[in-house]
Amino acid sequence: MRRFPLLFALILLPRLEAQPNILFLFADDQRPDTIGAWGNRLIETPNIDKLVAGGFSFRNNYCLGSVGEAVCAPSRAMLHTGKAYFRVPLDMEGHSTLGELLGKAGYTTFGTGKWHNGPMSWARSFQQGRGIFFGGMADHTNVPLAEVGPDGELYRSAPTRKFSTEIFADSMIEFLENYEGDKPFYAYAAFTSPHDPRTPPTRYREKYYAKKLPLPANFMPQHPFDNGAMMVRDEQLGAWPRTEAEVRDHLAEYYGMMTHLDDQIGRILTALQKTGKAENTLIVYAGDHGLAIGSHGLLGKQNIYEHSMKTPLIVKGPGVPRGRTSDALTYLFDLFPTLLGLAKQNAPIGEIDGRDLAPVWQGKAPRVRETLFLAYGDSMRSVRDERYKLIRYPRVDVNQLFDLANDPDELKNLAGAADQETRTARMMALIDQWQTRLGDGTPLRVARPEPREIDMTGRAREPDPWQPMSVIEKYFKGWY
Repeated sequence: MRRFPLLFALILLPRLEAQPNILFLFADDQRPDTIGAWGNRLIETPNIDKLVAGGFSFRNNYCLGSVGEAVCAPSRAMLHTGKAYFRVPLDMEGHSTLGELLGKAGYTTFGTGKWHNGPMSWARSFQQGRGIFFGGMADHTNVPLAEVGPDGELYRSAPTRKFSTEIFADSMIEFLENYEGDKPFYAYAAFTSPHDPRTPPTRYREKYYAKKLPLPANFMPQHPFDNGAMMVRDEQLGAWPRTEAEVRDHLAEYYGMMTHLDDQIGRILTALQKTGKAENTLIVYAGDHGLAIGSHGLLGKQNIYEHSMKTPLIVKGPGVPRGRTSDALTYLFDLFPTLLGLAKQNAPIGEIDGRDLAPVWQGKAPRVRETLFLAYGDSMRSVRDERYKLIRYPRVDVNQLFDLANDPDELKNLAGAADQETRTARMMALIDQWQTRLGDGTPLRVARPEPREIDMTGRAREPDPWQPMSVIEKYFKGWY
């Protein structure tokens, strides 16, 4: 009997050392404050809450930024290559992808949902796929879809009026239920929710209309100055100045999208459990970036405030502690070396910007970096440490300095205060160091700054949110 624990451990050892299955669930435009278990008592996300309770949460996780207003595309390029967007083209041509390398490591790779980086990189990344959307946004009940045929080629799928989130969940469930291979799998589902057009099924939005949701703590009718991205598409989804009633409606629809997404995630997790493979499956839940929805007078993600660049990240599975959290400064693209490491596949060291996160949940390291850099176009640059965050707007010569420990909503600008001059100078130097490291040549100062004052009243209009993306049509006509 004394030998039994040792014998039991030896029996289990090969299984514990085996490559885990990987189930990656990816939301689109999800603010990190839209998870019930992370403190939002107004939103219903019971299935994501279960992932939080059973896994490890990274509470300071970020998208590094974007070259332009379609933040989704560079965010995904960074995630799938482990590199800052300055180093990799949006179609990832010439760069190894996460799915590609996992396939070389012996994984069966399956993808469904949004792929905003071109069909050629998708084909390199996945061996199987169904319910694939090559685009940025579309009517959720009329998404142009593709699938992998028996010959391994991509074909246009038959049209369906089912909601996008349900289509992608159905595709993932079908893969999980029918997978019988001996090899581990990497199954990736990139939802188009809660991205606009925010049209959740009626019962999901009505429940939040009835709650009369409170405004964000940092709600403003208008941003206090021109940040360089005031007239992008996202910012034209509402009137200027922002009204309380309109923002509440936006929030109700957004929360409805999230609860509907949570229900579909629950369906996927139930299907995984029924397969008997859950014990050896690492589940990753994340989002590509956040969204403003009234915060700081903005609606979109074309800014580098916390609400727009922070993103959820939860990891659950073998070897991961349950119900634990970390405030380490992390990026989405840290998942690239992290997942490759767990799959026993070496990442291309020296060629990537991501850091392996496994030592954080293993208790071997409290952090993977001391500071974190954010960027948008040529109009915004930022750096933060464990407490303070500096945002530089070079085109209008504006600085913002926030004490995130005491001002997490970024409302009190400390830049310009006499007692903050040294800190501001030090953090400006850190931005310069980050730019050199990542190959970002955007100047932090311009010879002739633009006017910072702007009045948007009456300038916004409602763009057509239903215009389908044409990338998939171009692909099937041989455009790529």
